[in-house]
Amino acid sequence: MQVYTSPESILSDGRSAVFLLQNICRAKIVCIDHFDLFQTLAGRERFQKINHNLSLTEKPFRVLPQFSVPALMKLLEKEILKEESMTTVADGNVPGYKGAPGDEQVGFDWIYIDGSHEADDTFLDGELAWRLARKGAIVIFDDYYWDKEPEESRHHPKRGIDSFLDLHREEYIKLTESKHYQVVLQKTGEMRIGFLIETFGYAINVVLIVDSAYAMGAAVVILSTIEKTIGQISIYIIDCGLSEEDKGRLLELIGPRTDNVTMLFISLPEDSIEKELGPVWTKLDLAEVLPVERVLYLDADTLIRSSIEGMWHTDLQGQTIAAAADVGHPMGHKQLGIEGPYFNAGVLLIDLAKMRSQCAELKQLGRSMKDSEFRDQDVLNTRLSLKWNPQGLETYIRYMLRLLDPTIDTPHPAIVHFTGPVNPSVEEVLSLYVQPPTAKPWGYLSAPVHPFQAEWWAVVERTAWRHARSRNANVAAEETDKAISDAIQKFKERVVNSSYKVE
Repeated sequence: MQVYTSPESILSDGRSAVFLLQNICRAKIVCIDHFDLFQTLAGRERFQKINHNLSLTEKPFRVLPQFSVPALMKLLEKEILKEESMTTVADGNVPGYKGAPGDEQVGFDWIYIDGSHEADDTFLDGELAWRLARKGAIVIFDDYYWDKEPEESRHHPKRGIDSFLDLHREEYIKLTESKHYQVVLQKTGEMRIGFLIETFGYAINVVLIVDSAYAMGAAVVILSTIEKTIGQISIYIIDCGLSEEDKGRLLELIGPRTDNVTMLFISLPEDSIEKELGPVWTKLDLAEVLPVERVLYLDADTLIRSSIEGMWHTDLQGQTIAAAADVGHPMGHKQLGIEGPYFNAGVLLIDLAKMRSQCAELKQLGRSMKDSEFRDQDVLNTRLSLKWNPQGLETYIRYMLRLLDPTIDTPHPAIVHFTGPVNPSVEEVLSLYVQPPTAKPWGYLSAPVHPFQAEWWAVVERTAWRHARSRNANVAAEETDKAISDAIQKFKERVVNSSYKVE
């Protein structure tokens, strides 16, 4: 038996959901709530409490931290895929298949709808949930006689429930009387879930971690993403020190695209690992602050050159993260004892639902590895094609390419990642091992001979930072002088501390 319960039925720390698990469910329960998009302390606490209390039952459950419509669409897609898989097995098209633990019937046996009290929202919740209901399932609408608004108002659930009852009047038996506060139905019609999925689709969820120093870089990522990718995109920006002016400039990038693109700024809670160890560790907080189950993380020093839709639909094959190999470590990372593939964490496709189950372990590992050479990247390494994250273009990638990914065509990458420091030291500039040196386009050295530096600046020219390049000359001169001064000082210290004295 699968049970689905919608938003407000779980608000009291999950007590009704716990009751259902203990007394009604024989299989599992799925709960949906937006948890204030994790923007309030109350929402975050509610999310933690419901998960904690349901876990005490020691029965399977799933909590979807989303608004009801996208969450129900996600459930519909999952059930459609399950139905297709079961049909394939029934047809004998899977050689040697003998069934697997957890195989189960498609759909839900018991559905409780208690969410928004707007009539249209209630109708839509009911319609989507009805598609998930098996034949014989019990479906309950709450608040039929809610007393906070007039019953004939479009702001009252009764109008939405009545419309639903009229539309489906030949598909159910009504188990309650007209005077009851709830409407309880038993579905008599067959289940029909295969609809609208391709029409509606889902938003591609993109997240960036940004402070003021990388605001211009983030603008390039956002604008190049929405210009190259058709469809709905939800952009989440983890605010690690943005000014109000920065936020306003980033919001301007959406312009007339508000029907297809949304942007949300998220502040980290005081108990985040970022507050404890610093901004570089913020990726370990993503699962706890983002109200979605799957997200594409992009560093603020990337340039999107083609649609990210193909990457978004990458099959994670049960893994938590998909990432491209790090071209600087083609044979692994000896300091970590990793001899196999080692990935770059600048572009990540993340299953946040799976990551949430690992949050405590990830954070503890982060604390134990806080001095590791590549910080969070080392922790997350415990593989996207390089076309989604080629690093070191025009430098060492030409030597490592065939070894790492012989299928990639480097002149036409989908995403370009400008690795390296903003302003490299003199030692890095003079290094014999990486020539030309890697650097960001907006630093004093720019990104020398990088094939896509001009393309990056062309995107900047279409943002609120359009005059940054012409104003960058004085800053570049200052940073150059600083790099030279630092190098001279290090040289003097090395001479003074050297055991070789010149007589």
